[in-house]
Amino acid sequence: MQPRRQFLLAGGAGLATLALLPLRSLYAAPAAASRPVTAYEVTHTEAEWRKLLTPDQFEVLRHSATERPFTSPFNNEHRAGRFACAGCRLEVFSSRTKFDSGTGWPSFWAPLERSVTASSDNSFGMLRSAISCRRCGGHLGHVFDDGPKPTGLRYCMNGIAMTFTPGAA
Repeated sequence: MQPRRQFLLAGGAGLATLALLPLRSLYAAPAAASRPVTAYEVTHTEAEWRKLLTPDQFEVLRHSATERPFTSPFNNEHRAGRFACAGCRLEVFSSRTKFDSGTGWPSFWAPLERSVTASSDNSFGMLRSAISCRRCGGHLGHVFDDGPKPTGLRYCMNGIAMTFTPGAA
């Protein structure tokens, strides 16, 4: 019985340690998820991006990290309005397409026209489609094919990678 208790205590301590690690350490994507080199309308040096963004926004938008689930205030944002890229302020989603996916991240069934791009992401041993801002290349999240009608898609976005402006959707 003693070895089992030690195993459970060690496992619990390990999980508690992981929960306390900074966003960068726990959810940083490996190099395999890096975006191809592309010329974007909005560009900055790494130092400039660091000045423009919070440390967590920088890790998500520029290094494809993922915020912890259920931490975004946008999960409970139900007002009419537009969500924009936190890096360049390009509007990327309308509140009209937002839905509660139960996943812990703000989810949408469609982006605004010509606002995002998709690329292959084979990090973490799975093939996914990473979604980035068309204008600055900032990583926003991923898209999956388990969403609601009419598209059947679930754009699972990092709330920290976006801003919200209430008003007309």
